Amino acid sequence: MIKLVNVHKTYLLGLEGVPALRGVNLTINDGEFITILGTSGGGKTTMLNIIGTIDKPSKGDVYICGLRIKYSTKDQLLASIRLNKLGFVFQTFNLIGSLSALENVELPMQLRGKLSREEIRKRATQLLTEVGLGERLDHFPNMLSGGEQQRVTIARSISNNPSILLLDEPTGDLDTKSTDIIMKILVDLNVKHKITMIMVTHDQGLKHFAHRVVKMSDGKILKI
Repeated sequence: MIKLVNVHKTYLLGLEGVPALRGVNLTINDGEFITILGTSGGGKTTMLNIIGTIDKPSKGDVYICGLRIKYSTKDQLLASIRLNKLGFVFQTFNLIGSLSALENVELPMQLRGKLSREEIRKRATQLLTEVGLGERLDHFPNMLSGGEQQRVTIARSISNNPSILLLDEPTGDLDTKSTDIIMKILVDLNVKHKITMIMVTHDQGLKHFAHRVVKMSDGKILKI
């Protein structure tokens, strides 16, 4: 499903290069739940961004669902991969404040353009109902709690039936009760729908949900 081969990422800071990844090798199989742990600045989010095609490697090869991603890969292809193959869940939710919960979930399906308006509305309603927000369809993000906003984000992230879900600190801003609800939803998606999960977290308690834990430091994988 995902393969990183000798992946390096260096950011330019003025005239100097700052290495974020230093020769990362990792293979992730279809349907796996992977947790990436490590200290701040260790390269976790950089690796997630490269897997998510938000960023490109400075060196090395990245394979996503059989497609090779390199520095010269065109942005149009990367955008297509993000829309059709990947789902994203961020710590800060990234919902559009002027859209209702229902409209936020509908948006990726509208961008993809493969369903009718009625089909999009029906699927968005179904997804929000499945995450326990069937009574909150017309609520705007500022009318929802943090846990509820994250559930909208998850519903939005799976609206186009992605093969891979990328999770960047998905419970970082949530209380214990909301964290439990979110993790139950994610595990159900992984087990029942076989969605491959890659989760970056600082929370050591969440590593028990994963099939494998990748520990990173200084841009390298220390241990799996």
